Amino acid sequence: MKTPQYLKKDSKIAIVAPARKISREEIAYAVKWIEEKGFVPVYDDRLFAEYHQLAGDDDFRASVMQDYLDRDDIDAIFCARGGYGTIRIVDKLDFSNFEKHPKWIVGYSDVTVLHAKMQQLGYQSIHGTMPINFPNDTKEALESLYEALTVGTQRATSAQATPIVGGNLSVLYSMLGSDLFPETDGKFLFIEDLDEYLYHIDRMMMALKRAGKLAHLKGLIVGAFTDMHDNTIPFGMTAKEIIAEKVKEYGYPVVWDYPAGHIDDNRAIILG
Repeated sequence: MKTPQYLKKDSKIAIVAPARKISREEIAYAVKWIEEKGFVPVYDDRLFAEYHQLAGDDDFRASVMQDYLDRDDIDAIFCARGGYGTIRIVDKLDFSNFEKHPKWIVGYSDVTVLHAKMQQLGYQSIHGTMPINFPNDTKEALESLYEALTVGTQRATSAQATPIVGGNLSVLYSMLGSDLFPETDGKFLFIEDLDEYLYHIDRMMMALKRAGKLAHLKGLIVGAFTDMHDNTIPFGMTAKEIIAEKVKEYGYPVVWDYPAGHIDDNRAIILG
């Protein structure tokens, strides 16, 4: 996987909303953090567009994202928040100019779509916290993001590194069977999720298992499974038990409760 240039003083970070809408107040803390770290935040009034739940209609959001993907002076793109909507615009985007000047794509949850696109194109990206979360993030979460942007994997050799793929389980499930679903064989797969019924976690894990996406992993990294729900008649297993059942036959290592996902201590992971 190709690594975008690490950030340095005065590197420009664009803030973009590829999914749900966001307000000026909701990014204020993140803008201050970016400036305090010596970077330059880049955004304009387009960031605050509204179209029902979304930050503008599909064509509008795609055009804004395209603008920042194309710009040679932008060194990283922070997705302002998740929600839903990135998958509606990913096929509208042209990455040909991006490949001439790759930049870090940063986010999690719905941004799993863009991470999958980066892996398809052969570029690393950062699964990490987003501007809407910055006010509540732990110091460790924000410092891990800064380190990923500026130090990254420079201390690891290619012989030591096995690529990590994945992201939000529900978003991965939505891409199953498409060209965007990441190649998992020989990789570490990372998964996390929020606000799902336990039976649906089981359904999604069964789908990945039956599609052969779990059989040949190097290992599985399980992040936060936050605010899980159950029915009146209990499903009978926790999220951890559901996941363990699906992979126990394979014999590879599983990391449980890794601090990443929909939690305040959302540590950055360099995907790819």
